[in-house]
Amino acid sequence: MEQIVMKSCRIGKESKSFDLSEDEIRLTGMLKALGNPTRLAIVRRLAECHTCICGDIVATLPLAQSTVSQHLVVLKEAGLIFGVADGSAICYFLNLEALEWLQRQITNFVVLCRDQTFP
Repeated sequence: MEQIVMKSCRIGKESKSFDLSEDEIRLTGMLKALGNPTRLAIVRRLAECHTCICGDIVATLPLAQSTVSQHLVVLKEAGLIFGVADGSAICYFLNLEALEWLQRQITNFVVLCRDQTFP
């Protein structure tokens, strides 16, 4: 049986806290990563070309290579992309399994919200 790990979280300056499961922590990390316009543009670029080295991504954005690299790190840490060494460059790919998981989580959340009845 899978053990559910809970993490206590606080919202803002409120003294109340609540627990999040590992899935909820993963979901918030992915949503936070995608909440940045630059990172969303990088994901869109990877969806269009299926694989890119950092230089190809930099060529499509008005940002320095170091800035794009940092955004790639955030997306990688969130599990949305992965990189494979290709000589001296790293080839980035979307993590389709993670994106499908994200889609299921969002769908489940929307269904849950829609199914709520209000007085």
